[in-house]
Amino acid sequence: MYKIFPVILAGGMGSRLWPLSRKSYPKQFVRLNHPLSFFQQAIKRVSSEQFENPVVITNDLYRFIVKDQLNEIGIKQSHILIEPEPKSTAPAILAAAIQLLASSSHACMLVMPSDHHIPDPDLFCSTIQEGLSTITKGRLVTWGSIPDSAETAYGYLELAEFPISKPAPLKSFVEKPSLNKAKSMLEQGNYLWNMGIYLFRVVDIIAAFKKHSPDIYKGVSASMEAAWKDLDFIRIASDPWSDVTDISIDYAIMEKADNLSVIPYEGKWSDCGSWVSVGKDFNDDQNENSSSTVAIDCRNVLLRSEDDGPIVVGIGLSDLAVVAMSDAVLVTDMKQTHKVRDAVNELTQRGFQQAIDFPLSHRPWGWSENLVSNDRFQVNRIVVKPGHAITMQSHQHRSEHWTVVVGSAEVTIDDSRFTVSENQSIFIPKGSQHRLQNTTSEQLEIIEVQSGTYLGDDDIQRFDTT
Repeated sequence: MYKIFPVILAGGMGSRLWPLSRKSYPKQFVRLNHPLSFFQQAIKRVSSEQFENPVVITNDLYRFIVKDQLNEIGIKQSHILIEPEPKSTAPAILAAAIQLLASSSHACMLVMPSDHHIPDPDLFCSTIQEGLSTITKGRLVTWGSIPDSAETAYGYLELAEFPISKPAPLKSFVEKPSLNKAKSMLEQGNYLWNMGIYLFRVVDIIAAFKKHSPDIYKGVSASMEAAWKDLDFIRIASDPWSDVTDISIDYAIMEKADNLSVIPYEGKWSDCGSWVSVGKDFNDDQNENSSSTVAIDCRNVLLRSEDDGPIVVGIGLSDLAVVAMSDAVLVTDMKQTHKVRDAVNELTQRGFQQAIDFPLSHRPWGWSENLVSNDRFQVNRIVVKPGHAITMQSHQHRSEHWTVVVGSAEVTIDDSRFTVSENQSIFIPKGSQHRLQNTTSEQLEIIEVQSGTYLGDDDIQRFDTT
């Protein structure tokens, strides 16, 4: 019996759901009409007894977000691979295969994106079982969603047989089609949406890379051989990873393989790749999708106010998506949502921080959120996880004032140490060495007021206290 290792691809930096999804905190980690993030839902989907501990592939920017979100859902054992730089799906999948082969020659991999909407986990797991008998014959298996509309935002899988059997031979991959072609494929009935989900034995996918993409195999193998352990992470060596081809698994392997089978997936699926998709998948009343929105006489309108965003009111609107957050608002024609990425590129070129970053910034010790900024002062909300601390540091151009609003803080200022409880505050003079610690089992929350002639992040000198 083969061990199924879920391999979760979680390194994407997508901007198609801006302003909710940004480079600093992309779509896979956000919670969209669900108490769990897309990433956490993907992990939970494959947490039954039929699956082994997951392998997560991400990058340095998201490593602590991944670890925190795994801890939140009780996943303590996992392999977290850190890519030195993004290289699309083919090198990432091969790196995971090499990692698994070192521990088990009988392992098989279930490769999944971390940001898709699959609301029926039981049906999903049952269809994964259908693929196990196929991969024992040395075949590679992928899944395609049975289309219910002519979509131009998805790639398609053309099947060699009709009506569809399980599993079905693949005839060809089809790139994102025009609307007329998508309508024609829908009528023919032997096309599926490409879900980007794969199942294969580790030995078979490695053999496929050796045959079809030997240069990628050589580069990734060398990078994995030089990989090293860093805390709870496995860091892939940057040399020769930086020279590995940036290419998807479909182009590198699947389009060349003659042992690929397709299993139709009959449940609901979406890649949530646009605000139109979100409106279709989550918008029950077709007008508003937030407790902070009101729609009056609106038609085909998506109104959202995320997190601490403002109240959004729409009157007499049609064919619009409006997404508001505390620092940015998107208003777009429903037929133009594919241009959101272009808007983000424009904002980036013009130097708007909102294109990439959230006011809330995740750190190994917790997170901070900028509440108010000015040339001479800024106010931050800081949350420190139980048992964690902010490193000893000093600032040459600013002083700080900390007020504890939740929990109890241990504060070090130069050679003195203080306990600061709820509703108490302490002043941190400019130039002093200071550290904030949470030694309790509860979350610590403070309000920090910085004031001075310069408030940049580079005015920090850190000290090694180990």
